[in-house]
Amino acid sequence: MNTHALQQTIDRVAAAFSRLKGIEEGLVGEDAGRGIQFDEWDWEVGVGLYGFLRRALAANDKVALDDLVDWYAMQIGRGLPPRQINSTAPMLPLAILIEHVDRPDFEALVQDWADWLVKSLPKTEGGGFQHVVKERLNEGELWDDTLFMAALFLARAGVFFDRKDWVDEAVHQFMIHARYLSDPVSGLWYHGWTFKGRHNFAKAFWARGNAWITVAIPELFFLVPGLEAKDKRFLSHVLQSQVASLKAFQRPDGAFHTLLNDPTSPTETSAAAGIAYGILRGIEAGILDAADKVHADRALAAVLSEIDDEGVVHGVSDGTPMGHDLDFYRKIPNLPTPYGQALVLLLLTDVLVAQGDTA
Repeated sequence: MNTHALQQTIDRVAAAFSRLKGIEEGLVGEDAGRGIQFDEWDWEVGVGLYGFLRRALAANDKVALDDLVDWYAMQIGRGLPPRQINSTAPMLPLAILIEHVDRPDFEALVQDWADWLVKSLPKTEGGGFQHVVKERLNEGELWDDTLFMAALFLARAGVFFDRKDWVDEAVHQFMIHARYLSDPVSGLWYHGWTFKGRHNFAKAFWARGNAWITVAIPELFFLVPGLEAKDKRFLSHVLQSQVASLKAFQRPDGAFHTLLNDPTSPTETSAAAGIAYGILRGIEAGILDAADKVHADRALAAVLSEIDDEGVVHGVSDGTPMGHDLDFYRKIPNLPTPYGQALVLLLLTDVLVAQGDTA
């Protein structure tokens, strides 16, 4: 895809993200006015805001940055929901946005929320972030999505406020989650672990869950420029091991199945986008070999085929709680989502920036 066509596709995907009112509600009409329409403060839009922000910064799109400021100001003004792992997701883009706008109130919220994560969020054995969500406490449980939803935010907040203790805590979360969720045989990640019973639930190699990891590890390297060499060494090995298996399970058309090692399960677009983006970022971070780019390119082709004329990304599975059997993952329905739009925005923006560098 040439640069002009790619830019147009990115703009369509970003516009579709802005027009999503909520999960299962689809796009609002174009007469709804400018601005981000998604109503709920939770992980779905949190991931979406991160992709939207990265695209805005890459394009120097001040209108989009204003839209982000307006959305955060509106949400804060009406009152935020209770704090948990998923409601932390919108804090990562906010922790980056405060580097570009003068909003002391945003800074105060970032600082307070990071302090809450360290001091007040329930912890598992070993000090892991318990995957508390609005529906349940999930006592004693570690989930792979936690690293993207909460640990990356804490790491970046630590950089901004010069709080090495916050950065260290974020890195510890990567280590303890790798300890219990990364399969030493395949390098793939299980969806979850429980200390109550000490098992990995359905032992699901869930595709989007693995994508969160493929993205989160290199993203940590970029969000924390001073990451210690010993931590970079360990996490590099974790990513290399995972990507080696991801390449083996990639379909010839570039897509990935919802259960990576089950070719009877549906394919899932957000996983392909996240894995492709993570591979590209891993190469840029010096973690992965440049030869791995061919797998990102294949996934990119699969992703592009799922974007419609309005910019909606199709083939994205709904939010996925912990499954206790593998059939649970096979039956998750597809629908337009902010996180599907976001993972595609991250991928396409990274590709566009790379094309600009080589043009």
